[in-house]
Amino acid sequence: MAKGSLGFWVLTALVVGNMVGSGIFMLPSDLAKAASPAGVLLAWMFTGVGILFVALVFGHLAVKRPDMTGGPQVYATGIFPEGTNLSRLSGYFVTWGYWVANIAGNAAVITSLAGYLSTFFPILNSDALIAEGYGIRLTVGRLVTFLVCSALLWGINYLILNGVEGAGKVNFVATFAKVAGFVLFIFATLTTFQLSHLIPFAEPITDADTGAKVGLLGQLNHAALSTLWAFVGVESAVVFSSRAKRMIDVKRSTIAGLLIAMLIYIAITLLVMGSLTHSRLTASSKPLVDALTEAIGPAGGYLLAVLAIICLLGSTIGWILLSAEVPYQSAKQGLFMKSFAKENAKGTPVKSLTITNIATQFLLLSTISKSIADAFSFIITIATLAYLLPYLVTTIFQVKGVIDGSLATGRERWREGLVGFLGMAYSIYVIIAGTSDLSTFLWGVCFICAGVVFFPLIIKNDRALAIEKNG
Repeated sequence: MAKGSLGFWVLTALVVGNMVGSGIFMLPSDLAKAASPAGVLLAWMFTGVGILFVALVFGHLAVKRPDMTGGPQVYATGIFPEGTNLSRLSGYFVTWGYWVANIAGNAAVITSLAGYLSTFFPILNSDALIAEGYGIRLTVGRLVTFLVCSALLWGINYLILNGVEGAGKVNFVATFAKVAGFVLFIFATLTTFQLSHLIPFAEPITDADTGAKVGLLGQLNHAALSTLWAFVGVESAVVFSSRAKRMIDVKRSTIAGLLIAMLIYIAITLLVMGSLTHSRLTASSKPLVDALTEAIGPAGGYLLAVLAIICLLGSTIGWILLSAEVPYQSAKQGLFMKSFAKENAKGTPVKSLTITNIATQFLLLSTISKSIADAFSFIITIATLAYLLPYLVTTIFQVKGVIDGSLATGRERWREGLVGFLGMAYSIYVIIAGTSDLSTFLWGVCFICAGVVFFPLIIKNDRALAIEKNG
């Protein structure tokens, strides 16, 4: 694909599509357990404003530094002196951690998609035994799920190989259908919304583990842990900035995508909380289905399953695109293994895409065995830090650039400095909150640092290029 073919709407669809995924279908129930309605609303506002500062930083950098494209990893290099090993190492580690975390995330989204397909194809849940041994109990349902997940993965792989622009347009259609579906859900649940279900609006809740009473600020902190994950993906337009028609589109689509996703999340959360009693909501394993069933009857479950499939299909396309693009752009900038920079005649990062999906295929084996699934859940948990690190390094880069005057001058320095500082403060909060368990944090650090094994290849590539350049 020729450079500069992604416009505002396709970029916005990538942001919305990657942010609004499987999480929305369980969030209302999780949030109701963590906080009162007032605490939930405060958590959405707090998280939304915090991520807005990060989004404003992404937008500012896209316009001010149009030469730095391809994702947050390039901003990590700018924190340190240009051309140094420390600069390359920081960019490499952000790329490595984000890429590997995305591979695990892709497998999780595809598995969730197969789960919703089981609504229409019950064979995916069949317990009929095929074989058993070596700690693995293979059933018909597990085997068919694995085959369906694999077909989805490689079908999307084929779609992307035919051009990133075409895949982006398919993602746009899926995202449009997703947003339209959620808008219809909102209108339907308005008919069953009861203000009494939100009362008492603000009251202490009882912690399920300790039995202690948790006030409003405590509720805000607990609920914010759930809401912060809803905004992972806000960086999507920045990752594809080298393919954007205009850099201003990157800025506008990042902010527009964030605001659209935030409105969807807040509206659906409050409407579900207002459509079901608190006890029913906290006990529900499918809160959106229960709310829509309350509004339109038993057909609600099937309609929500269709919406979930569309939602997850769009998210899968968007995240696979993102997962291949980050190492591809990094490889072109000398921050990742050289082989990842190879593209086909249509501009698709063919090597990066293939390696990414082969690794995803391996993780899809988790659908076959419970023991493998447990290991997979552990990988998802420790990948927390890798998802959050790009936000921190991006905001640090802006603060550094404002201080040295390279990113803002005059009165603009105060505005962009404040935005960068608040974005940095929020990013630090998110990392502390998201990895509050010391064990998770340390495993997350090991998860990122494991990539150091391959860093010598980057140095080797640099030396080879230097020798070739000097003859």
